[in-house]
Amino acid sequence: MAIVEMLMPKMGESIIEGTVLTWLKQEGDAIEQDESVLEVATDKVDTEVPSTHAGILKKILAQEGDVVAVGATIAIIETEEETNDIKADTTDVTAKEELVAFASENAASLLDSPPISTTLQSEDDRFYSPLVLSIAKEENISKSELGKIPGTGKDKRVTKQDMLSYLESKNPPAQKIDIPSISASQNFPASISGSDEIIEMDRLRKLIATRMVESKRISAHVTSFVEADMTNIVLWRERHKLEYKAKFGESITFTPFFIHAIARAIRDFPMINISVDGERIIKKKEINVGMAVALPSGNLIVPVIRNADQLNLVGISKRVNELANLARNNKLTADDLSGGTYTVSNVGSFGNIMGTPIIPQPQVAIMAVGAIVKKPAVIETPTGDVIAIRHKMFLSHSYDHRVIDGALGGKFVKRVADYLEEFDINTTL
Repeated sequence: MAIVEMLMPKMGESIIEGTVLTWLKQEGDAIEQDESVLEVATDKVDTEVPSTHAGILKKILAQEGDVVAVGATIAIIETEEETNDIKADTTDVTAKEELVAFASENAASLLDSPPISTTLQSEDDRFYSPLVLSIAKEENISKSELGKIPGTGKDKRVTKQDMLSYLESKNPPAQKIDIPSISASQNFPASISGSDEIIEMDRLRKLIATRMVESKRISAHVTSFVEADMTNIVLWRERHKLEYKAKFGESITFTPFFIHAIARAIRDFPMINISVDGERIIKKKEINVGMAVALPSGNLIVPVIRNADQLNLVGISKRVNELANLARNNKLTADDLSGGTYTVSNVGSFGNIMGTPIIPQPQVAIMAVGAIVKKPAVIETPTGDVIAIRHKMFLSHSYDHRVIDGALGGKFVKRVADYLEEFDINTTL
Protein backbone atom coordinates (compact mmCIF):
# COMPACT_ATOMS: atom_id res chain seq x y z
CA MET A 1 0.00 0.00 0.00
CA ALA A 2 1.13 3.54 -0.67
CA ILE A 3 -0.32 6.96 0.06
CA VAL A 4 -0.18 9.57 -2.75
CA GLU A 5 -1.35 13.12 -3.05
CA MET A 6 -3.92 14.20 -5.61
CA LEU A 7 -3.02 17.74 -6.67
CA MET A 8 -5.07 20.54 -8.18
CA PRO A 9 -4.06 20.25 -11.86
CA LYS A 10 -3.11 23.09 -14.19
CA MET A 11 -6.17 23.60 -16.38
CA GLY A 12 -4.89 26.06 -18.95
CA GLU A 13 -2.52 28.91 -19.57
CA SER A 14 -2.49 31.51 -16.76
CA ILE A 15 -4.88 29.44 -14.57
CA ILE A 16 -3.45 29.54 -11.02
CA GLU A 17 -6.39 28.36 -8.94
CA GLY A 18 -9.70 26.55 -9.13
CA THR A 19 -12.89 26.36 -7.09
CA VAL A 20 -14.09 22.93 -6.02
CA LEU A 21 -17.70 22.64 -7.23
CA THR A 22 -18.70 19.04 -6.53
CA TRP A 23 -16.98 15.86 -5.40
CA LEU A 24 -18.16 13.00 -7.62
CA LYS A 25 -16.58 10.47 -5.25
CA GLN A 26 -16.69 10.28 -1.46
CA GLU A 27 -14.12 9.21 1.12
CA GLY A 28 -13.76 5.43 1.09
CA ASP A 29 -14.86 5.05 -2.56
CA ALA A 30 -12.78 2.98 -4.95
CA ILE A 31 -11.57 4.98 -7.96
CA GLU A 32 -9.93 4.03 -11.24
CA GLN A 33 -7.07 5.89 -12.88
CA ASP A 34 -8.40 8.66 -15.16
CA GLU A 35 -11.88 8.35 -13.60
CA SER A 36 -13.52 11.71 -12.90
CA VAL A 37 -13.34 12.46 -9.17
CA LEU A 38 -14.53 16.06 -8.85
CA GLU A 39 -15.76 19.09 -10.78
CA VAL A 40 -13.65 22.26 -10.65
CA ALA A 41 -14.47 25.77 -11.82
CA THR A 42 -11.91 28.35 -12.93
CA ASP A 43 -12.48 31.93 -14.03
CA LYS A 44 -12.60 30.58 -17.57
CA VAL A 45 -14.41 27.22 -17.64
CA ASP A 46 -15.88 24.38 -15.56
CA THR A 47 -14.30 20.94 -15.95
CA GLU A 48 -14.06 17.47 -14.42
CA VAL A 49 -10.78 16.39 -12.84
CA PRO A 50 -9.70 12.75 -13.30
CA SER A 51 -7.79 10.70 -10.75
CA THR A 52 -4.06 10.31 -11.31
CA HIS A 53 -3.99 6.88 -9.62
CA ALA A 54 -6.25 3.91 -9.02
CA GLY A 55 -7.05 3.09 -5.41
CA ILE A 56 -9.18 4.26 -2.49
CA LEU A 57 -10.08 7.91 -1.87
CA LYS A 58 -8.88 8.07 1.73
CA LYS A 59 -9.17 11.77 2.57
CA ILE A 60 -10.73 14.84 0.95
CA LEU A 61 -8.73 17.97 1.87
CA ALA A 62 -10.50 20.58 -0.26
CA GLN A 63 -14.19 20.98 0.43
CA GLU A 64 -16.86 22.10 -2.02
CA GLY A 65 -16.61 25.86 -2.46
CA ASP A 66 -12.91 26.02 -1.51
CA VAL A 67 -10.58 28.01 -3.77
CA VAL A 68 -7.38 25.98 -4.23
CA ALA A 69 -4.09 26.96 -5.85
CA VAL A 70 -2.76 24.91 -8.76
CA GLY A 71 -0.34 22.31 -7.38
CA ALA A 72 -1.91 22.21 -3.90
CA THR A 73 -3.09 18.89 -2.44
CA ILE A 74 -6.84 18.34 -2.69
CA ALA A 75 -7.13 14.66 -1.67
CA ILE A 76 -5.25 11.60 -0.47
CA ILE A 77 -5.40 8.34 -2.43
CA GLU A 78 -4.35 4.92 -1.08
CA THR A 79 -2.94 2.75 -3.86
CA GLU A 80 -1.82 -0.84 -4.01
CA GLU A 81 1.43 0.02 -5.79
CA GLU A 82 4.49 1.42 -4.04
CA THR A 83 5.39 4.96 -5.05
CA ASN A 84 7.98 7.60 -4.30
CA ASP A 85 5.38 10.35 -4.04
CA ILE A 86 5.56 12.41 -0.85
CA LYS A 87 2.83 11.71 1.69
CA ALA A 88 0.44 14.53 2.34
CA ASP A 89 0.28 16.26 5.70
CA THR A 90 -3.44 15.88 6.44
CA THR A 91 -3.27 17.52 9.86
CA ASP A 92 -1.92 20.94 8.96
CA VAL A 93 -5.22 22.29 7.66
CA THR A 94 -4.50 25.88 8.71
CA ALA A 95 -1.43 26.17 6.48
CA LYS A 96 -3.37 24.84 3.49
CA GLU A 97 -6.26 27.22 4.11
CA GLU A 98 -3.88 30.17 4.31
CA LEU A 99 -2.16 29.03 1.11
CA VAL A 100 -5.52 29.09 -0.69
CA ALA A 101 -6.31 32.55 0.67
CA PHE A 102 -2.86 33.83 -0.34
CA ALA A 103 -3.22 32.48 -3.89
CA SER A 104 -6.68 33.99 -4.24
CA GLU A 105 -5.69 37.43 -2.94
CA ASN A 106 -2.47 37.60 -4.97
CA ALA A 107 -3.60 36.05 -8.26
CA ALA A 108 -2.12 38.73 -10.52
CA SER A 109 1.39 38.45 -9.10
CA LEU A 110 1.35 34.65 -9.31
CA LEU A 111 0.49 34.32 -12.99
CA ASP A 112 4.04 33.56 -14.04
CA SER A 113 5.18 31.91 -10.82
CA PRO A 114 5.60 28.18 -10.08
CA PRO A 115 3.21 26.56 -7.60
CA ILE A 116 3.78 27.69 -4.01
CA SER A 117 4.81 25.17 -1.40
CA THR A 118 2.46 24.83 1.56
CA THR A 119 4.81 26.50 4.06
CA LEU A 120 7.95 28.57 3.96
CA GLN A 121 10.87 28.43 6.34
CA SER A 122 12.59 31.57 7.61
CA GLU A 123 16.01 32.22 9.02
CA ASP A 124 14.84 31.55 12.61
CA ASP A 125 13.83 27.96 11.66
CA ARG A 126 10.14 28.73 12.16
CA PHE A 127 7.70 27.95 9.36
CA TYR A 128 5.42 30.66 7.98
CA SER A 129 2.67 30.37 5.41
CA PRO A 130 2.87 32.56 2.28
CA LEU A 131 -0.06 34.62 3.57
CA VAL A 132 1.71 35.37 6.86
CA LEU A 133 4.89 36.40 5.04
CA SER A 134 2.82 38.59 2.71
CA ILE A 135 1.20 40.37 5.65
CA ALA A 136 4.60 40.83 7.29
CA LYS A 137 6.00 42.38 4.12
CA GLU A 138 3.05 44.75 3.69
CA GLU A 139 3.25 45.87 7.32
CA ASN A 140 7.08 46.23 7.26
CA ILE A 141 7.55 43.60 9.97
CA SER A 142 11.18 42.45 10.08
CA LYS A 143 12.24 38.80 10.38
CA SER A 144 13.40 39.37 13.93
CA GLU A 145 10.08 40.96 14.88
CA LEU A 146 8.18 38.18 13.15
CA GLY A 147 10.08 35.63 15.21
CA LYS A 148 8.76 37.20 18.46
CA ILE A 149 5.07 36.84 17.51
CA PRO A 150 3.51 33.92 19.42
CA GLY A 151 1.83 31.34 17.23
CA THR A 152 -1.37 29.44 17.98
CA GLY A 153 -1.25 27.08 14.99
CA LYS A 154 0.16 23.57 14.73
CA ASP A 155 3.70 23.37 16.14
CA LYS A 156 3.20 26.98 17.32
CA ARG A 157 3.08 28.30 13.78
CA VAL A 158 1.91 31.86 13.27
CA THR A 159 -1.53 32.07 11.64
CA LYS A 160 -3.29 34.90 9.85
CA GLN A 161 -5.33 35.61 12.97
CA ASP A 162 -2.13 35.76 15.05
CA MET A 163 -0.81 38.41 12.65
CA LEU A 164 -4.01 40.44 12.79
CA SER A 165 -4.10 40.27 16.60
CA TYR A 166 -0.47 41.37 16.78
CA LEU A 167 -1.07 44.31 14.43
CA GLU A 168 -4.13 45.35 16.43
CA SER A 169 -2.18 45.36 19.69
CA LYS A 170 0.76 47.11 18.05
CA ASN A 171 -1.26 50.00 16.60
CA PRO A 172 -3.25 52.17 19.04
CA PRO A 173 -6.95 52.44 18.12
CA ALA A 174 -6.60 56.17 17.45
CA GLN A 175 -4.08 55.45 14.70
CA LYS A 176 -6.16 52.82 12.96
CA ILE A 177 -7.84 53.85 9.72
CA ASP A 178 -11.34 52.60 9.16
CA ILE A 179 -11.52 51.87 5.44
CA PRO A 180 -15.15 51.89 4.33
CA SER A 181 -16.47 48.92 2.43
CA ILE A 182 -16.82 49.32 -1.30
CA SER A 183 -19.74 46.93 -1.39
CA ALA A 184 -22.60 48.50 -3.30
CA SER A 185 -25.10 46.67 -1.11
CA GLN A 186 -23.65 48.40 1.98
CA ASN A 187 -23.08 51.86 0.53
CA PHE A 188 -26.33 52.00 -1.40
CA PRO A 189 -28.89 49.68 0.20
CA ALA A 190 -31.48 48.51 -2.28
CA SER A 191 -35.10 49.37 -1.65
CA ILE A 192 -37.12 46.15 -1.88
CA SER A 193 -40.89 45.86 -1.92
CA GLY A 194 -43.07 42.83 -1.64
CA SER A 195 -43.63 42.71 -5.41
CA ASP A 196 -39.89 42.58 -6.25
CA GLU A 197 -38.18 39.36 -7.29
CA ILE A 198 -34.74 38.67 -5.78
CA ILE A 199 -32.40 36.75 -8.11
CA GLU A 200 -29.07 35.43 -6.86
CA MET A 201 -26.15 35.93 -9.25
CA ASP A 202 -24.77 32.69 -10.64
CA ARG A 203 -21.04 31.99 -10.39
CA LEU A 204 -20.23 33.23 -13.89
CA ARG A 205 -22.15 36.49 -13.38
CA LYS A 206 -20.25 37.10 -10.14
CA LEU A 207 -16.95 36.58 -11.97
CA ILE A 208 -18.00 38.93 -14.78
CA ALA A 209 -19.03 41.59 -12.26
CA THR A 210 -15.71 41.34 -10.45
CA ARG A 211 -13.65 41.46 -13.66
CA MET A 212 -15.53 44.47 -15.02
CA VAL A 213 -15.12 46.51 -11.82
CA GLU A 214 -11.43 45.55 -11.64
CA SER A 215 -10.86 46.63 -15.25
CA LYS A 216 -12.46 50.04 -14.73
CA ARG A 217 -10.28 50.50 -11.65
CA ILE A 218 -7.06 49.39 -13.36
CA SER A 219 -7.30 50.87 -16.87
CA ALA A 220 -7.89 54.48 -17.91
CA HIS A 221 -10.63 53.86 -20.46
CA VAL A 222 -10.87 56.05 -23.56
CA THR A 223 -13.02 55.31 -26.63
CA SER A 224 -12.56 56.45 -30.23
CA PHE A 225 -15.22 56.06 -32.94
CA VAL A 226 -15.06 55.61 -36.71
CA GLU A 227 -17.83 54.91 -39.23
CA ALA A 228 -16.97 52.34 -41.90
CA ASP A 229 -18.60 51.69 -45.27
CA MET A 230 -19.43 47.97 -45.30
CA THR A 231 -21.14 47.93 -48.70
CA ASN A 232 -18.58 45.75 -50.49
CA ILE A 233 -18.59 43.16 -47.68
CA VAL A 234 -22.40 43.12 -47.45
CA LEU A 235 -22.77 42.62 -51.22
CA TRP A 236 -20.04 39.95 -51.35
CA ARG A 237 -21.57 37.99 -48.46
CA GLU A 238 -25.03 38.17 -49.98
CA ARG A 239 -23.65 36.92 -53.29
CA HIS A 240 -21.62 34.03 -51.84
CA LYS A 241 -23.42 32.88 -48.66
CA LEU A 242 -25.26 30.01 -50.38
CA GLU A 243 -22.12 28.89 -52.20
CA TYR A 244 -20.18 29.06 -48.94
CA LYS A 245 -22.75 26.95 -47.08
CA ALA A 246 -22.85 24.37 -49.87
CA LYS A 247 -19.05 24.13 -49.94
CA PHE A 248 -18.28 24.16 -46.19
CA GLY A 249 -21.56 23.06 -44.62
CA GLU A 250 -21.92 26.15 -42.45
CA SER A 251 -22.86 29.82 -42.66
CA ILE A 252 -20.48 32.76 -42.90
CA THR A 253 -21.24 35.70 -40.60
CA PHE A 254 -19.77 39.19 -40.55
CA THR A 255 -17.55 38.37 -37.55
CA PRO A 256 -14.74 36.76 -39.62
CA PHE A 257 -14.45 39.94 -41.69
CA PHE A 258 -14.01 42.00 -38.50
CA ILE A 259 -11.38 39.66 -37.06
CA HIS A 260 -9.51 39.49 -40.37
CA ALA A 261 -9.32 43.30 -40.57
CA ILE A 262 -8.34 43.65 -36.89
CA ALA A 263 -5.53 41.09 -37.21
CA ARG A 264 -4.12 42.94 -40.22
CA ALA A 265 -4.32 46.28 -38.39
CA ILE A 266 -2.51 44.82 -35.36
CA ARG A 267 0.38 43.85 -37.61
CA ASP A 268 0.51 47.49 -38.73
CA PHE A 269 0.28 48.79 -35.14
CA PRO A 270 1.93 46.14 -32.90
CA MET A 271 1.86 48.39 -29.82
CA ILE A 272 -1.88 47.69 -29.62
CA ASN A 273 -0.99 44.04 -28.99
CA ILE A 274 0.47 44.54 -25.51
CA SER A 275 -0.27 44.07 -21.82
CA VAL A 276 0.88 45.91 -18.71
CA ASP A 277 2.78 44.38 -15.79
CA GLY A 278 3.31 47.07 -13.18
CA GLU A 279 5.58 49.58 -14.90
CA ARG A 280 6.56 47.17 -17.68
CA ILE A 281 4.94 46.85 -21.11
CA ILE A 282 4.82 43.33 -22.50
CA LYS A 283 4.67 43.27 -26.30
CA LYS A 284 2.95 40.12 -27.55
CA LYS A 285 4.31 38.27 -30.55
CA GLU A 286 1.17 36.22 -31.23
CA ILE A 287 -2.00 37.91 -32.42
CA ASN A 288 -4.78 36.07 -30.61
CA VAL A 289 -8.18 37.68 -31.08
CA GLY A 290 -10.95 36.95 -28.59
CA MET A 291 -14.59 37.25 -29.60
CA ALA A 292 -17.35 37.87 -27.09
CA VAL A 293 -20.11 35.25 -27.35
CA ALA A 294 -23.49 35.51 -25.64
CA LEU A 295 -24.54 32.33 -23.82
CA PRO A 296 -28.16 31.14 -23.53
CA SER A 297 -28.05 32.23 -19.87
CA GLY A 298 -27.37 35.82 -20.96
CA ASN A 299 -23.77 35.75 -19.69
CA LEU A 300 -20.82 36.47 -21.96
CA ILE A 301 -17.77 34.32 -22.60
CA VAL A 302 -14.74 35.12 -24.78
CA PRO A 303 -13.17 32.23 -26.74
CA VAL A 304 -9.90 33.04 -28.52
CA ILE A 305 -8.82 32.60 -32.15
CA ARG A 306 -5.07 32.03 -31.94
CA ASN A 307 -2.68 33.40 -34.57
CA ALA A 308 -5.57 35.10 -36.35
CA ASP A 309 -3.15 36.96 -38.62
CA GLN A 310 -2.00 33.65 -40.10
CA LEU A 311 -5.50 32.56 -41.15
CA ASN A 312 -7.38 33.55 -44.29
CA LEU A 313 -11.04 34.58 -44.26
CA VAL A 314 -12.31 31.00 -44.60
CA GLY A 315 -9.99 29.73 -41.87
CA ILE A 316 -11.18 32.44 -39.47
CA SER A 317 -14.82 31.75 -40.36
CA LYS A 318 -14.52 28.03 -39.61
CA ARG A 319 -12.83 28.75 -36.27
CA VAL A 320 -15.47 31.37 -35.37
CA ASN A 321 -18.30 28.89 -36.01
CA GLU A 322 -16.52 26.12 -34.12
CA LEU A 323 -15.90 28.22 -31.01
CA ALA A 324 -19.40 29.74 -31.07
CA ASN A 325 -20.97 26.27 -31.16
CA LEU A 326 -18.73 25.03 -28.34
CA ALA A 327 -19.65 28.07 -26.25
CA ARG A 328 -23.39 27.64 -26.71
CA ASN A 329 -23.14 23.95 -25.78
CA ASN A 330 -20.87 24.62 -22.77
CA LYS A 331 -18.05 22.56 -24.32
CA LEU A 332 -15.24 25.13 -24.28
CA THR A 333 -11.97 24.18 -22.61
CA ALA A 334 -9.70 26.45 -20.58
CA ASP A 335 -7.26 26.64 -23.51
CA ASP A 336 -10.06 27.87 -25.79
CA LEU A 337 -10.48 30.87 -23.47
CA SER A 338 -6.87 31.74 -22.68
CA GLY A 339 -4.08 33.68 -24.38
CA GLY A 340 -6.15 36.46 -25.92
CA THR A 341 -4.24 39.63 -26.82
CA TYR A 342 -7.10 41.69 -28.30
CA THR A 343 -10.90 41.36 -28.20
CA VAL A 344 -13.83 42.20 -30.49
CA SER A 345 -17.46 42.44 -29.38
CA ASN A 346 -20.28 42.46 -31.93
CA VAL A 347 -22.90 44.67 -30.28
CA GLY A 348 -24.55 45.05 -33.67
CA SER A 349 -25.94 41.53 -33.35
CA PHE A 350 -28.31 42.97 -30.71
CA GLY A 351 -29.34 45.86 -32.96
CA ASN A 352 -27.08 48.41 -31.25
CA ILE A 353 -25.39 50.97 -33.49
CA MET A 354 -22.38 51.40 -31.17
CA GLY A 355 -21.06 50.62 -27.68
CA THR A 356 -18.25 51.50 -25.28
CA PRO A 357 -16.85 48.10 -24.24
CA ILE A 358 -14.79 47.46 -21.10
CA ILE A 359 -11.24 46.18 -21.63
CA PRO A 360 -10.67 42.54 -20.58
CA GLN A 361 -7.57 42.48 -18.38
CA PRO A 362 -4.65 42.17 -18.92
CA GLN A 363 -5.29 43.34 -22.49
CA VAL A 364 -5.19 47.06 -23.26
CA ALA A 365 -7.84 47.42 -25.96
CA ILE A 366 -11.15 46.09 -27.25
CA MET A 367 -13.31 46.94 -30.27
CA ALA A 368 -17.09 46.95 -30.52
CA VAL A 369 -18.72 46.72 -33.93
CA GLY A 370 -22.24 48.10 -34.32
CA ALA A 371 -25.21 47.22 -36.49
CA ILE A 372 -24.82 47.60 -40.24
CA VAL A 373 -27.39 50.18 -41.34
CA LYS A 374 -28.38 51.53 -44.76
CA LYS A 375 -27.72 55.27 -44.96
CA PRO A 376 -27.56 57.97 -47.63
CA ALA A 377 -23.95 58.95 -48.15
CA VAL A 378 -21.97 61.27 -50.40
CA ILE A 379 -19.85 59.30 -52.86
CA GLU A 380 -17.01 60.86 -54.84
CA THR A 381 -16.95 59.89 -58.53
CA PRO A 382 -14.82 61.03 -61.48
CA THR A 383 -17.77 63.07 -62.68
CA GLY A 384 -18.61 64.64 -59.32
CA ASP A 385 -20.19 63.84 -55.97
CA VAL A 386 -23.40 61.81 -55.79
CA ILE A 387 -25.68 60.67 -52.99
CA ALA A 388 -26.13 56.90 -52.76
CA ILE A 389 -27.48 54.32 -50.32
CA ARG A 390 -24.56 52.65 -48.50
CA HIS A 391 -24.22 50.06 -45.73
CA LYS A 392 -22.59 51.85 -42.79
CA MET A 393 -21.30 50.63 -39.42
CA PHE A 394 -19.72 52.31 -36.37
CA LEU A 395 -16.52 50.93 -34.83
CA SER A 396 -15.91 51.77 -31.15
CA HIS A 397 -12.33 51.30 -29.95
CA SER A 398 -11.83 51.38 -26.16
CA TYR A 399 -8.19 51.46 -25.07
CA ASP A 400 -6.07 51.93 -21.97
CA HIS A 401 -4.84 55.53 -21.92
CA ARG A 402 -2.03 54.57 -19.53
CA VAL A 403 -0.12 53.05 -22.44
CA ILE A 404 -2.08 53.94 -25.60
CA ASP A 405 -2.37 57.59 -26.56
CA GLY A 406 -5.22 59.02 -28.62
CA ALA A 407 -3.12 59.13 -31.78
CA LEU A 408 -2.35 55.41 -31.73
CA GLY A 409 -5.85 54.43 -30.57
CA GLY A 410 -7.46 56.57 -33.26
CA LYS A 411 -5.15 55.49 -36.06
CA PHE A 412 -5.71 51.83 -35.24
CA VAL A 413 -9.51 51.94 -35.47
CA LYS A 414 -9.26 54.00 -38.66
CA ARG A 415 -6.95 51.35 -40.17
CA VAL A 416 -9.47 48.62 -39.31
CA ALA A 417 -12.18 50.65 -41.06
CA ASP A 418 -9.91 51.13 -44.09
CA TYR A 419 -9.34 47.37 -44.43
CA LEU A 420 -13.09 46.72 -44.21
CA GLU A 421 -13.87 49.36 -46.85
CA GLU A 422 -11.10 48.12 -49.17
CA PHE A 423 -12.43 44.55 -49.23
CA ASP A 424 -12.25 43.27 -52.80
CA ILE A 425 -15.77 42.44 -53.97
CA ASN A 426 -14.24 40.07 -56.59
CA THR A 427 -12.67 37.86 -53.91
CA THR A 428 -13.26 34.15 -54.64
CA LEU A 429 -13.83 31.35 -52.15
